[in-house]
Amino acid sequence: MEVIRMNNLSYRYPTTEEYCLKNVSFSIQEGELCAIAGSNGCGKTTIGNIIRGLIPSFHGGEIEGTLEIFGKSSKEISADEKAKRIGFVFQNPFTQNSGIKETVFEEIAFGLENIGVGREEIITRVMDIIEMLKIESFMYKHPLELSGGYRQRVALASIIVQNPEIMVIDEPTSQLDPKGTEEVFEIIKLLNRQKKTIVLVEHKMELVAEYADHIIYLNEGTVLLDGTAEDVLANEILYKKNLEMPQVARLGFQAREKGLMIEKVPITMDGAVKIFAKYGKCVKDGGGSHGES
Repeated sequence: MEVIRMNNLSYRYPTTEEYCLKNVSFSIQEGELCAIAGSNGCGKTTIGNIIRGLIPSFHGGEIEGTLEIFGKSSKEISADEKAKRIGFVFQNPFTQNSGIKETVFEEIAFGLENIGVGREEIITRVMDIIEMLKIESFMYKHPLELSGGYRQRVALASIIVQNPEIMVIDEPTSQLDPKGTEEVFEIIKLLNRQKKTIVLVEHKMELVAEYADHIIYLNEGTVLLDGTAEDVLANEILYKKNLEMPQVARLGFQAREKGLMIEKVPITMDGAVKIFAKYGKCVKDGGGSHGES
């Protein structure tokens, strides 16, 4: 079932004359992990803000075209309904933190308090999320004492606990080390297994290749490619335009240029190992036509 549809949408911020999005159209199905990908400045975060409703209501600016969510125009959905049905995780976990709660437990419960959930239900739901995300060890610590990685987990927990139908997650690992990045993406993968609809704004192509079901690839404010991870990230247009793509995919195209006729361009490390191992076996056996390297 389709839960988001954007039709010929264009947008410019109030302080600029140029449109940062130009006639953008796409749809997202229920339960998908859809990545909005592309180079810095291509409009990824702007799309996330539009879906969540922060544009134009908070940021202002001029918007054209239409956005449908849950089968109706976003203009017909109240801010209260959007807040309950669409969760938003900011790029910077320090922005997400309320600043008024003294423990992680209270921070996670804050959103539920705001929408009037009863005390006993709050306790049950918060504890369930704390156990699911394995953050019991610091549930009574002050949020401001945590590292960036742990704060990002708390930011995710504070949204997950509200059980939104759609989660918009804006570059959640931009300030994290590899270990923190892996932990956050394990949480995202867990949510995806639970059939949550996730709109992931991300520029790290290796992560996009590994986790996304569907990719909308932006370039200069327009949709360049739209499809499965393999269809998008192994598309030659990214290589020819020297755009962001997984390093193993770039290696695949470079190998083809050197005459190695690999069957398909890999987009993940596991895929690359299998493909190049198969090629190596062909060379050893003396089979195939590979040209010169």
